[in-house]
Amino acid sequence: MATAHPLLLLPLLLASAWAQCPAPADLKNADGSKICAQLYTDDSPYYAQCCGGNVLQVQPGNDVPYIPLSWNDKISSLVVAPRCDLSVWSRTGKKGYSRKFNSGVVYRLQEIKKGLFGNWDNSISAYYCKCN
Repeated sequence: MATAHPLLLLPLLLASAWAQCPAPADLKNADGSKICAQLYTDDSPYYAQCCGGNVLQVQPGNDVPYIPLSWNDKISSLVVAPRCDLSVWSRTGKKGYSRKFNSGVVYRLQEIKKGLFGNWDNSISAYYCKCN
């Protein structure tokens, strides 16, 4: 029986360690119910490596005007489930700039404009998620 050389397995191990954004339709809880959105602390210059770091699962109907400090201004990529909308604000208490994200993947929030000169990378401080 032949065994693979350890160096040949290294690229496979590294590839599995990279984050990859889930398909919007795959956002499900363990019991099969829908997750409205998933928020991630990390992104990458490479789309295949986005949606990494810590993950915050947002359930349908979650209304969070004051995001926990460990998540405030730390979100860099997100995925929104089909038939769901994620509304976000740049300041706590649902103040500041706002934006609505429909179903889909946003690999890098730095590519989404916020105001004249800013972007949404590390700028989310409140959110509301609803599904139809």
